Amino acid sequence: MAPAPHDFRELRLDGVCRAFGHVNALHDVTLSVGRGEFVALVGPSGCGKSTALNCIAGLLQLSAGAIWLDDRRLDDVGPEDRGFGMVFQNYALFPHMTVRRNIGFGLAAQHRPKAEIARRVDEALALVRLAGHAEKLPGQLSGGQQQRVAIARAVVMEPPLVLMDEPLSNLDAKLRLEMRAEIRRIHSMLGCSTIYVTHDQEEALSLADRIVVLIDGRTRQIGTPEELYTAPANADVAEFMGYRNLVASDAEPAGDGVMVTVGGGRLPGTPMRPLGGRVVVAIRPDDLRPVLDGPIVATVEIAEYHGRDFYAVARAEDGTDLYFRSERRIAAGDTLRLGAPPARVLVYPA
Repeated sequence: MAPAPHDFRELRLDGVCRAFGHVNALHDVTLSVGRGEFVALVGPSGCGKSTALNCIAGLLQLSAGAIWLDDRRLDDVGPEDRGFGMVFQNYALFPHMTVRRNIGFGLAAQHRPKAEIARRVDEALALVRLAGHAEKLPGQLSGGQQQRVAIARAVVMEPPLVLMDEPLSNLDAKLRLEMRAEIRRIHSMLGCSTIYVTHDQEEALSLADRIVVLIDGRTRQIGTPEELYTAPANADVAEFMGYRNLVASDAEPAGDGVMVTVGGGRLPGTPMRPLGGRVVVAIRPDDLRPVLDGPIVATVEIAEYHGRDFYAVARAEDGTDLYFRSERRIAAGDTLRLGAPPARVLVYPA
């Protein structure tokens, strides 16, 4: 399927708000999505990410703000006139229609010539690698194949923007990995822009050019996957991005960094903002490891074997539960010392 001519420069959200009665689901969200960009909206359940996607799609009206596609204002345009593709969590396929008819439904609704519909559907089938399944019904396909049909139905319209609302959440772990690669491949081949909603930070890190973290309906950080992974802007973002160890402490200056107390042990950390008074220390389980001279003494409570290493919870001498990884075999009841590199001990104002 040849890339469609997408001549827009950017989609822009200017101060977008959405309220449901007295509950504000989105607060002053501002974002630009460039042509060909893959942007992931992430955050915990109820943070407003699906609400934002539905506002962009036109399925929800704005309470305030505006949405623009270059110089064209979209928030007063109906969803059918925005020209965006949409891929839903539950596939939303017509069970009585063949794969071919499902994919071509939008084109038929536009009364396109039959020859054009057949050509574009064949191209979409080839793109999602389902050419041999064109005459099957959705019920005869696996979950991953049904999701490919849903993607083909969205892209066959040659939209400038594809919106995906947690499209992989109903698939098992193996299929999720396979479909991740497929979604990125299709995005790259088509050259269209994609906005992708997920609650899975690993999924967002692997797919997106940029990630937008929403918490309580507010934009907390926008950045590349590397920026979000290595330098979350605040403790809330760090928690969502996998920093499971969040510990309250005091900080003392120490050279270019600070000294903090975690689990009764003193270790150097990296201040993420100017500090004063109480702080929150954030450490990923991947960065907290058993070391011979580790400052934290802890007893293993739970140890899970994950193939190449163990994922474990240990209780420190001061009663703090800490999540960590170990490349050597460990078991419940083991007492060991834990430590982390100073650059990976992130310290935020409390």
